[in-house]
Amino acid sequence: MSKKSTVLADKNDAAGAADPGRHRNAPINKQLTAEQKIELYRQIVRIRRFEERSLRSYLKKQIGGFLHLYIGQEALAVGCCSLMGKNDHIITAYRDHGHAIAVGMDTRALMAELYGKITGCSKGKGGSMHYFDPSKNYWGGHGIVGGQIPLGTGLAYAIKYKGLKGAAMAFMGDGAVNQGAVHESYNLAALWDLPVIFVIENNGYSMGTSQTRSSAGDLARRAEGYHMAWTSCDGYDLYEVRSVMNEYLVRAREESKPAVVEIRTYRYRGHSVADPDKTYRDKAEIEEYQRTKDPITHNQNQFLAEGVLTEALIESIDADARAEADAAADFAEASPFPTVDDIQKDVYWEVDNPDKRTSEGRLFFE
Repeated sequence: MSKKSTVLADKNDAAGAADPGRHRNAPINKQLTAEQKIELYRQIVRIRRFEERSLRSYLKKQIGGFLHLYIGQEALAVGCCSLMGKNDHIITAYRDHGHAIAVGMDTRALMAELYGKITGCSKGKGGSMHYFDPSKNYWGGHGIVGGQIPLGTGLAYAIKYKGLKGAAMAFMGDGAVNQGAVHESYNLAALWDLPVIFVIENNGYSMGTSQTRSSAGDLARRAEGYHMAWTSCDGYDLYEVRSVMNEYLVRAREESKPAVVEIRTYRYRGHSVADPDKTYRDKAEIEEYQRTKDPITHNQNQFLAEGVLTEALIESIDADARAEADAAADFAEASPFPTVDDIQKDVYWEVDNPDKRTSEGRLFFE
């Protein structure tokens, strides 16, 4: 099986290089209407403008703690989340804003969470790293490196246990692949044939350390040790992300088989805003990626060439995205902070549902 997986990965990369239109002409993309393509592009722009607006608020000290921006990686989240069906679930790490917007969460609640306000999606208690919305099958937002991967494996177990045709996408950064919990999850997923796609968002740097200095070998190829299928692709092209991910999502839903997909991407900002990013990357490296593989520019040019977008529509989408981000910031600024009494809410289920409590003893200690 490992040989088959290797051939599949090489085949995907080679075919994509030999035929640039292969992903564009994949059935999952051929069926997209012009309106759906416009919406995909709109989501990319909305993420970018939301992140830029949140950065402004952070620099004005209206947001505290950490702020992990998704600028440069937008097409990855949009492409993956656009494939979700009703029984598909998603869980990710602390760079979670892009995924949250891509699954349809309200940007006002997202910005309010950054501000630590009660109107935030996690009632101001989670901040940047802990966005949640179970109604969207979106399970966070996790601050522990690699800690979400066993949980994503558990989501896949639940899908299979309930007999549903669905899949879980468990996202992680390239720095998380060396965590023991990730390999324990690989092992269980392979042993139990769980419908989970482990998605490695490889932006080249785990905090301030480059992948070449921190991780030996190909990241996705490690799946061979567990007899799992694997592949890799670029994350700036919507068509490519959707084409590759759909293949493995269909396989997970229909055959209940796990896989590892490494998606090459890049972040324009530091690991977090607190990271000055002046010592481990050349400015020219960032500028080269922006010039040749920027998610907005690349997909914009594709859709312009197809006649899907016009210059007027591009300007309108951008203006709307900026206005939405500003409105979200205004909402966050006007929202109240949690009260002292809110500290003990949403911690224990029995505290929030006292009429159904069965345990005894104290739950909180001062």
